[in-house]
Amino acid sequence: MTASTKPLVFIISAPSGSGKSTLTNELLKLVPNLVFSISYTTRERRGSEKNGKEYHFVEMKEFNRMIEAGEFLEYANVHGNCYGTSRQFLREAGRSGHDLLLDIDVQGAAQIKQNLTDAISIFVLPPNREKLEWRLRNRGEDPEPVIQRRLIAASREIAEYDKYDYVLINDMLEESCEKLRAIVLSERLLRLQRALTDQERRTIDLADSCRLANVQERVQPILSSFSAPAPSASS
Repeated sequence: MTASTKPLVFIISAPSGSGKSTLTNELLKLVPNLVFSISYTTRERRGSEKNGKEYHFVEMKEFNRMIEAGEFLEYANVHGNCYGTSRQFLREAGRSGHDLLLDIDVQGAAQIKQNLTDAISIFVLPPNREKLEWRLRNRGEDPEPVIQRRLIAASREIAEYDKYDYVLINDMLEESCEKLRAIVLSERLLRLQRALTDQERRTIDLADSCRLANVQERVQPILSSFSAPAPSASS
């Protein structure tokens, strides 16, 4: 894309432990001209986290000032801490000729879709509840009460999968990275005013396999493993 072109905005949401951070990091290596929006948060830093890398860490007073000034595309209070996506990153992406990647929860994704109706949304699902629980325990970051809270939250979040344009079931990492790459490249290709090569058409076909309408059957067993209610037929 050129600097005069409106940037594409890609939203990625997933329950904690689904491998979303690994996928987004790999995506940024695989796809050129794609920048990551670093969220603002009022929570304390953890471990080796650095300001401006994992998050922009700010005091509540500054976060409230940004809200009042209309500086957020979306913001939410999650477990007592506030998180928000600054409009500044969208402006900078447009000026630099890049597309924008947002890593946000289902609350924030809904707000973004209200403000930016052409944003492309991707929901990352674990293959089942058992695998998600294993991942949460294996990373060794959280005590048991936090793990249980994350699993409960995952059940709620997963039930919202049908609000997204694409659903990516993250079972095999390499395959999931390739599909995520295909989604981003496909959305760019669909905006080109020219004939597509055979390889480009294969990229679009791979992305299409992750579209919501094409994954419904595969998603149902995952929902069942979380005892999450399936969406109604009218959804």
